[in-house]
Amino acid sequence: MSIDTSKVATSNSSAAVAKKPGRAGVVANWADERLGLGTAMKKNLRKVFPDHWSFMLGEIALWSFVVLLLSGVFLTLWFNPSMGEIHYEGSYDQLRGVAMSESMASTLDISFDVRGGLLMRQMHHWAAMLFIASMMIHLLRVFFTGAHRKPREMNWVIGCLLLILGTLEGFTGYSLPDDLLSGTGVRAADGFMKSIPVVGTYMSFFLFGGEFPGDSIIPRLYTIHILLIPGLLLALIAAHMLLLVYHKHTQWPGPGRTEQNVVGFPMLPVYAAKAGGFFFIVFGVCALMGGLMTINPVWKYGPYDPTKVTAGSQPDWYMGWPDGALRIMPGWESEFWGTTWSWNVFLPIIVLPGLMFTILLLLPFLEAWVTGDKREHHLLQRPRNAPTRTALMVSLMTFYGLMWAAGGNDIIAIKLHLSINQITYFMRAAVFIGPLIAFMITRRWCISLQRQDNEKLLHGYETGVIMRSPEGGYSERHLPIDTAKAYALTARDRDEASYVAVSTGDRDPNGLAAPAGRGSKLRGRLQTLWFADNIQKPTAAELEEAHHHAEHEAHGELEGVSADGHQFDGHHAVEGETLRGDH
Repeated sequence: MSIDTSKVATSNSSAAVAKKPGRAGVVANWADERLGLGTAMKKNLRKVFPDHWSFMLGEIALWSFVVLLLSGVFLTLWFNPSMGEIHYEGSYDQLRGVAMSESMASTLDISFDVRGGLLMRQMHHWAAMLFIASMMIHLLRVFFTGAHRKPREMNWVIGCLLLILGTLEGFTGYSLPDDLLSGTGVRAADGFMKSIPVVGTYMSFFLFGGEFPGDSIIPRLYTIHILLIPGLLLALIAAHMLLLVYHKHTQWPGPGRTEQNVVGFPMLPVYAAKAGGFFFIVFGVCALMGGLMTINPVWKYGPYDPTKVTAGSQPDWYMGWPDGALRIMPGWESEFWGTTWSWNVFLPIIVLPGLMFTILLLLPFLEAWVTGDKREHHLLQRPRNAPTRTALMVSLMTFYGLMWAAGGNDIIAIKLHLSINQITYFMRAAVFIGPLIAFMITRRWCISLQRQDNEKLLHGYETGVIMRSPEGGYSERHLPIDTAKAYALTARDRDEASYVAVSTGDRDPNGLAAPAGRGSKLRGRLQTLWFADNIQKPTAAELEEAHHHAEHEAHGELEGVSADGHQFDGHHAVEGETLRGDH
C-alpha cells in the first residue's frame, strides 16, 4: 500500500529539538530553582480581591505614602539639616540679610531657587496630610464593618501603630524648616517633656543636647524623619500587606459569598491595573494640591526666634486634639519632695494621648472578651447590625472632634465674636457629656434601622399604590424586595449565636456551674449592655408567614385607588406594580 507523502504534514528533515531559552528565561529559571519564586508568584498573582469602593481607603494611604517617599527623596538632596547660623542671601528679598539657621535657609532655597522645589515641598506636605487622614478613615471603616475581629486583630494593631508613627513622622517633618511656626511647636514639645515628673528635665536635656534650643535638635529630628520612622513604617506596611494576603480580604455579604470564599477579581490583570491607575490618581491629586494650594509658607513666618510667637498659631490638624486638651485643662499643679508636678500639661499631653491609643489598640480584644465570640469572620457587618460597637466608636469620634475644636478656641472666639473663657468652660463640660449623648443617639439610630430592615424583609417595600378594602379602609401595597438585597439583609447571625453567656460563670470539668467571680459578673453585665435592645433578623418561620400573608393579600378581592385617583381591582394593581418592580 503506497502513501501519498504530499498529503502528509512533515517537518524539516532534522529531528525537533527544544529552543534554547533566552537570557531572561535563564535568569528566571535560576532564581526559581534556588528561591522557589515561580510557585509563590503563580499562586499570589492569581489572588482574588473583592471589589468595593470602601476598600480603596486603605489604598489611598498606601499610595500617598509612596508619594511621600518620592517627594522626600527629592527634598533630601537639597535640604541642609543644620542649626548653624548664617545670613540669608537668597532670592527672597524680604528676608535677605536676616540671620537664620542653615535649615531655614535651605528650605527657602528649595522654595525659590530649586526648579520644582516649591511644588515638591507642597506635594510632600499635602501627601502627609492625606496619608494620616486616609489612615484614620480606613481605620474607621475597618471598625464599623467588623473587619477587626478574629483573625485580624494583629492587623488592627499594626494599623494603629502606623497611625501613631505617621503622626510622629508628621511632627518631625514640619519641625525641620526651623521657621517661627515650627520652632514654636518644638518649644512646646520641650515643655511637654519637662512636664513628665522627675525624669522630664533629663529627657529634654538629652534630646536637645543641652538647654533649649541647643544645636542638635534639627539634625536629630532629621535622622528620625528620614531614617528611623520611615524604616518602621515600611516594615509595618509590609507586615500589614502580608497579613492581608494571608488572611484573605474581607467582603460584603451577597449571593455566593460565604465565610470560606472570596468573590472578586484576580491580582493580575484586573486588580493590578486598577491599583496602578489609582496610584496615578492619588499622585495627580497631590500634584494638583501642591501646585494650586499653598501650605506652610515659611517665608511669611520668618526664622524661629524664642522671643516671638505667631498670632493664632496652630499645629497641623492631626496634632490639634492634644492641643485642645491642653487649652481646656485647668491649671493644676502639685509639689512633691521638692519637685513640681504640672498636671495641667502632663495629663492632657502625655497621659491622654497614651490612654486614647491604648484604648484604640485594645478594642478588638475588649470586644472579643465581652462578647465571647471566638469564631473567624470574613464577611463584613453593616454598622447598624452592631449598634453598641458603632455607638462606641461614634462617641470616641465625638470626643476627638470636641478636643479638636477646643484646639482652635482662640480662632473660634475671634471669628464668632465670643468669649474665649465661655468657650473653654463649655468645652470642659462638652468633652464628657457630648460622647455620652452621641453614644445613646447612635445606638438608638442603629436599632431603628434594624427595625426598618426587618419591616422590608417581612412586608416588602412601599409601592405608592393605595388599596381600599370592602370595608372602606385604606392601605398601601407592598412588594417583596429584590432577592440580592434580601440576601444581604439576612446575611448576619442572630445575637444568640454571636456570644457566649457568661453571667452564670464558667463550667468545671464535671459540667457544673462554677461560682461567678467579679470578672465574670462584670463581663456578664457588659455583655447584656452590648446586645441589649438589638433587633434580631426574622426567623425562617416569620419570613414564611409574612410571604404567605402577602400572597393571600395579592389574590384577595381588594379594591385599589391609585395615586391619581383612578380605581382598579386588586389583581391588576398587583400585576402592574410587579412589572414595574421587575424593571
